[in-house]
Amino acid sequence: MKIHKSGYGIVVAVCIGALALYCASTRTAVHAANNNDASTQAKIASAISAGPEDITRDATIAEMDAKGNMTVIRKGTNEWTCMPGDPNSIADPPMCEDKASMQWDYAFRRHLPKPLNTVPGITYMLAGAEQRSDSDPYDKTSPPIKIGPHWMIMWPFDPKLTGLPTKHKPAGAYIMWAGSPYAHVHVMGRP
Repeated sequence: MKIHKSGYGIVVAVCIGALALYCASTRTAVHAANNNDASTQAKIASAISAGPEDITRDATIAEMDAKGNMTVIRKGTNEWTCMPGDPNSIADPPMCEDKASMQWDYAFRRHLPKPLNTVPGITYMLAGAEQRSDSDPYDKTSPPIKIGPHWMIMWPFDPKLTGLPTKHKPAGAYIMWAGSPYAHVHVMGRP
């Protein structure tokens, strides 16, 4: 075949090259989509590990950044939002929150002077968590404290009025961050 004497050979070569580039880019795009799908499914699995199945089944799955900004992964049909957390970060566990707890969490992440919720909220952390302090909401330096499955009532309870302890316990309830506007009741175990 005399490719150099005809424009036909050049056209064939260009078409073959374009086809090869298209196939390579399609394979890369499909691989990226599959990785994104796997990442999304892993986030959903992490998020729903935090709450009871009757809540997580229809909950919105979203990620919340350090400032309280939300990115929805899956739109839900109930009043709950479950978040996958960040397994590489202390104090960012998987959790499920009702609307009042979402208001509390938003204010906490933005370091507002007090929570925004006007009624008590419920937060589930049934996959457990890590935190740095039972007394300082914004402690970034203390060694991590591992906490088993628990749920919380997000309302500024006063230990003097409730009689609840303020130190972490492996069972029962205690008030975390007592004396701060972000005090709340931790109930260890599953509801």
